[in-house]
Amino acid sequence: MKDILIRETGESAFEFISEYVSIDSKDTLVVSTSTAFNIDKQHQSSFKSIININQINNIRRINKFFESVNAKLDDNGLFICNVETYILRKKRILNKYPKGINWGMYTFDFFVKRVSPKVWGLKKVYFFTTAGRNRVLSKAETLGRIYSCGFEVVKELYIKDRLWVVVKKVKEPSFDSDPTYGPLISLKRHGKDGKLIKVYKARTMHAYSEYLQEYVYQNNSLQEGGKFKNDFRITTLGRIFRKLWLDELPMILNLLKRDLKIVGVRPLSKQYMGLYPEEFQEYRKKYKPGLVPPFYADLPKDLDEIIASERNYLESYEKNPIRTDWKYFWKAFNNIVFKKARSN
Repeated sequence: MKDILIRETGESAFEFISEYVSIDSKDTLVVSTSTAFNIDKQHQSSFKSIININQINNIRRINKFFESVNAKLDDNGLFICNVETYILRKKRILNKYPKGINWGMYTFDFFVKRVSPKVWGLKKVYFFTTAGRNRVLSKAETLGRIYSCGFEVVKELYIKDRLWVVVKKVKEPSFDSDPTYGPLISLKRHGKDGKLIKVYKARTMHAYSEYLQEYVYQNNSLQEGGKFKNDFRITTLGRIFRKLWLDELPMILNLLKRDLKIVGVRPLSKQYMGLYPEEFQEYRKKYKPGLVPPFYADLPKDLDEIIASERNYLESYEKNPIRTDWKYFWKAFNNIVFKKARSN
C-alpha cells in the first residue's frame, strides 16, 4: 500500500497522510474514486479513517459523496482528501501556455468549468459534456461543503499542486436542499424576538461560505470594524460589490416584507451572535433589526465598541424611536457619502 500511495500521490503527500492515519489498518479505507457508489458498497460497516486520493474536482455529486463518507465513518473518524483550488488551477494554466495565449485559455476555462455549472440552462450542458469531471472549485466552497456534511477541519496543507485536507466527523450532515449557490442568496439571521429570518443579499462570497463562519473566526479572528480578517471566502467581484453597496440592494425585499426597518441593529448569524454577551443577546432580540446599522453612525473599531454602539442606539431608541432613527440615519448617511465608510 505504501508504494502505491507514494506512486499516486508523491512522497510529501504520503508523509502527510501517514501522520494522521495508519494506512495498513483494516479500519482504514483507501480509495481513488469519484462516485459515492464505491463508498456505499463497502462490505465493512464502518471505518476509523477513509482516504480518497482522487481529487474532489472529479466528483460530480460532491455533497452526496461526503454524506456517504460520513455514514461510513465512526464518530470522530478521519477523512483525508485533496482538491485543486481555482487559484492553483489558475497558476497551472497561466504557466502552461505562452504569454498572450495563457490568459485567453484561462478565461475560457473559467467560463466553461467555473461559471457554466452555476448558470441555469448551461448547468445541464456542462454535466452532460464533462460528467462533472475537472470542475473548478474554490477553497471556500470545498471546505464549506465539507462542513455542511458534518465534518470539521483538522489540518490543511498545500502540497505541490493540491490542497490536502484532514477532516473529522463531528455530526450528521445538514442535508441542505437549498444551498446558497446563485448570485442572489438568502442568509438565516436573527430577527425580532429571536425569530430566524432570511436576509437577501447579492453574493459576495464563494458558494457554501456560510458554513465556515466559525472556522474563519477560529483561524482569522476579527479585524477593525468587526469583520473577519483576511477572509478568503470573499470573491474579487464581491469586494467590489461591497465597496459600492451593491450587495445590500436585495435587502430592500426584507424592508417590504417588514423583516427589517431602515435603521436598526444589524441582523446577525447564529455564530456571530454567539460572540455577544448573553444578556445583550436577549436585549438585542427585543428589537427589529435594520438595513442601516448604528455601526455606520459611530464607526466602532472592534467588537467591544460595536456592542457599546448598539447598546447606546437601543437605549436611545427605547426612549424616543423616531428621533433616534432620524439622527442615526443622517449621521450614517454623512459617513457613507462624504467619509466613504464602507463594508470590507
